[in-house]
Amino acid sequence: MTDALFTPYKLNNSITLSNRILMAPLTRCMADDKLVPTEEMAAYYTRRADTGLIISEATIIRPDGQGYPNTPGLFTDEQIAGWKKITTSVHNAGGKIFAQLWHVGRVAHPYFFGEGDVLSASSIGIEGSVPRMRELTFQTPRAASTEEIAQLVTDYAQAASNAMAAGFDGVEIHGANGYLIDQFLHYAANQRDDKYGGTPENMARFALEVVDAVADKIGADRVALRLSPGAYFLMQSHNDDRAVFDYLLRELNSRDLAFVHIGIFDDSMTFDYLGGHASDYVRSIYTGTLVGVGGYTAETGAKAMADDRFDLVAIGRPMIANPDYIHRVKNNETLVAYEEGMLQELV
Repeated sequence: MTDALFTPYKLNNSITLSNRILMAPLTRCMADDKLVPTEEMAAYYTRRADTGLIISEATIIRPDGQGYPNTPGLFTDEQIAGWKKITTSVHNAGGKIFAQLWHVGRVAHPYFFGEGDVLSASSIGIEGSVPRMRELTFQTPRAASTEEIAQLVTDYAQAASNAMAAGFDGVEIHGANGYLIDQFLHYAANQRDDKYGGTPENMARFALEVVDAVADKIGADRVALRLSPGAYFLMQSHNDDRAVFDYLLRELNSRDLAFVHIGIFDDSMTFDYLGGHASDYVRSIYTGTLVGVGGYTAETGAKAMADDRFDLVAIGRPMIANPDYIHRVKNNETLVAYEEGMLQELV
């Protein structure tokens, strides 16, 4: 039943995946105090290099994008060199790897980057405390100015260029799960009255500017985007959100990206304003390669692909518990069950 997972998939003119299983991006918090990737991280990724494509843990594009401890960056020479060791090791093992580019927006905390404001689409905060550092509560952000938004676009593009210098095969822009780009895409976080708010076209502008700037830097076929049209994590839902994503997805159809990746932890969830599952909603509009994720097994993922719900499937927690996941599934061997103590992932 899972044989279709182990057929090659041509992602673009230069990258063909050996199978249709992706390693989902899973925040590990294993970088050192300078946010430089470590030898432990190199071993972690290399053990999973037989996955069709590894998507790295979310990697911050600049200091004020940090909201979790010891998350790696891609904005210093040391960080680039650290990632280079990882990509070289993965490639030597026959694998392919994309860097996930991240700015957490209003989820950031000055504890990590010192002086400076927490930036978001609007000055609307969230309740709660920083994961793994519960003594820190979230700060009320400041709405980014148009000049600051322009600089953020530049910084995403530079991070993509840095990723290529570090040896990555491409990048996935993290535009999902309540982080910075996603904060512009939902009415609950975006109440701007300038060219970045108020209408679907305006609210999608920042995401499209980032996609276009990154594509101009490294080529559109090496660029992917993760999206959460269904608001549920660090974000309140709003019925008008659908119009924003209707517009955004149609615009993405003309960009010839590597893929769009659904940002959801459980794709069995349904959203009334999307008419059902987030993945089915995206599939109904987006015509390019689509990556499904969110609680799938090899069997259910293969069936979803056979039903044309998406083209590739990303596996998260089972990949943590089973570094040899591909071997076990291919040979119909029992998987080790994931437990919360297994280097617990955040996103």
